[in-house]
Amino acid sequence: MTTRERIESASLPVVKALNGMPRAVPFLIVLALMVGGILLPAPGWLLLVPVVLFLAWTLYLGWPALDMGARMGRITVVLIAVAITLTQAFPR
Repeated sequence: MTTRERIESASLPVVKALNGMPRAVPFLIVLALMVGGILLPAPGWLLLVPVVLFLAWTLYLGWPALDMGARMGRITVVLIAVAITLTQAFPR
């Protein structure tokens, strides 16, 4: 079993649970964590870490099914989330 197959297999229960939710719920959770991580003081950036991990995880799982444009768009979103997290974690 390859690493990808192991990750996909381990992710299946979570993906099924997410798929069972209304589409707005995961979006609103990510949005709430992003807004909280941006607006809250110093340790607030910790709210952004699970968002970055979630976005990277969904990018990894969806990678084989995405065309080049979709891949670039999702990579851009992950990189923006990483940049926001780093700027919140290490302000000037």
